[in-house]
Amino acid sequence: MITNKNIDYVLKTVRRMIPKDMTMAVPESADRDPFKILVATVISARTKDEVTHDVARRLFSKAGTPEQLAKMNVLEIERLIYPAGFYKVKARKLKELAKMLINRYGGRVPDTIEELVKLPGVGRKTANLVLVLGFDKPGICVDTHVHRIMNRWGYVHTKTPEETEYILRKKLPKKYWKTINHLLVTFGRSVCKPIKPRCDECLLNKICPYGTKMTKKRGIKTKNLA
Repeated sequence: MITNKNIDYVLKTVRRMIPKDMTMAVPESADRDPFKILVATVISARTKDEVTHDVARRLFSKAGTPEQLAKMNVLEIERLIYPAGFYKVKARKLKELAKMLINRYGGRVPDTIEELVKLPGVGRKTANLVLVLGFDKPGICVDTHVHRIMNRWGYVHTKTPEETEYILRKKLPKKYWKTINHLLVTFGRSVCKPIKPRCDECLLNKICPYGTKMTKKRGIKTKNLA
């Protein structure tokens, strides 16, 4: 079982298993700018990281501020962010978001979850990521990978990512909040996959309830990734 008594060991072990060259959804072109991180994260939903990186870089070359984005027409934004998933919906939301930042927040990105989720196209996952990457504030960004893995570990027993976030805010030591998303997203893509997870190769399969069950079920002898 994975608990707060061994969570430090668990996360260090996860770090040993994940590929060092896997990228984050937020591109380098966002450059720790809260506005660019916000926009890139909105674009990244249902979109591959490499596509997010390309279209965000293209968009920021034309509109790196709320004022510049708000002046664009929706069709131009669509053209710049294509082929991001649901690019037409996102183009409209991004223009609305830019206008709201100007009209309600003086062109600045708010630095609280409560205000961020009021913006068009922004949910708690995006809001937490903006807090962490844009403002260096504590936040727990929970997507499907974090939600799935934490439940497989038995660290939480929840039904939705939002419920997982609330439990982690109460249970997970704050020093892990900023890094948990990147670690578990990368781990979830490479090892603890939604389908056909590599439990037989995972270094945590002896203490992970799901991994222990799966290796016994498959009748496979465990081996190391390291």
